[in-house]
Amino acid sequence: MKKILIATVSLLLCLGAYAQEQPEYGYKQTGFQSTPKVGGYIIGSYKYSDLDGANGGPGFGCRLIRLYVDGSIFNDFKYRIQLQVNGASPHTKDFYVEWAKYKTFSVKMGQFKRAFTFENPMNPWDVGVGDFSFLVQKFAGMGDRLGEANVGGRDLGIQVQGDLLPVGDDKHNLLHYQLGLWNGQGINANDKDGKKDIIGTLQVQPIKGLKLGVFGWAGNWIDGTGQNWARQRVSAGVSYDNADNWTVRAEYATALADEKAQSGAADALYVTVGVPVQNWLKVYLKWDEFRAGASSATSHDMYSACANFRLHKNLNFQLEYRRHENQLLATPGYNELWFMTYIRF
Repeated sequence: MKKILIATVSLLLCLGAYAQEQPEYGYKQTGFQSTPKVGGYIIGSYKYSDLDGANGGPGFGCRLIRLYVDGSIFNDFKYRIQLQVNGASPHTKDFYVEWAKYKTFSVKMGQFKRAFTFENPMNPWDVGVGDFSFLVQKFAGMGDRLGEANVGGRDLGIQVQGDLLPVGDDKHNLLHYQLGLWNGQGINANDKDGKKDIIGTLQVQPIKGLKLGVFGWAGNWIDGTGQNWARQRVSAGVSYDNADNWTVRAEYATALADEKAQSGAADALYVTVGVPVQNWLKVYLKWDEFRAGASSATSHDMYSACANFRLHKNLNFQLEYRRHENQLLATPGYNELWFMTYIRF
């Protein structure tokens, strides 16, 4: 009887504490929010090429400086603001709020990465080599094949996403989905025609860390002269990245009917393998190809080897050798050496 009484009292106390922890919504509410997290990172570089004029000529440079603030309110709403400086050009990179109460269904609105390809949403720290692949640059918005400037793979829009069907002993999620509506004009730009781009992905994770995904994009982009360019694209890929620190990533993307009819055929493919050598050393090997006319005569292939000296979670040095074979140049073959420094706080 005594044990029953103690258990009842404990349950009532727990229920009382739980009730006190529930937020009361209202404009005077000041609790139930995290302390904003402030951070940033810097990526510096030295680049050399035996092709005259490549990368603006040999020398030292700053790839980017980023500062961000993120946090949560009521544990259900997450937010982020991220600013970037390239040379003398500061601009807003991300700003969004996300209702993320449920892992199976969340809603994000603002400016953030397009849900196209595995590599595009990645942080530059995690790509493994000195830059994103040609596929991401030409098909996801980092110097688009149609002429859109480098918008960092981002746009203004709204997106729903979620993880479904936990399976296996580790309860990893079998399915992941994202579907969004976007302005189509890139970062810090208003919509120009009232139409929206539709971008989405469906991914399957048969074992933890191994993801198979398909991506689709249907929309348009209006350039500075008012010309309306169709963007109809698909991509498919595989990504493996797990606790063993091995990385395998391969993706293919191509333009579809309307975009082909207006701008010609084009496609891209890359394969990346990351091999852990030591706790502080990981070597990436990559084959990267973009075919401006979807043919061998218009191909730009790059073969690279990149050593990552990760001495600390927040300190990394990269040394990368690149061999280019660009069939659109009079002298297709040339070599580059990149050295990158990464630090964050």
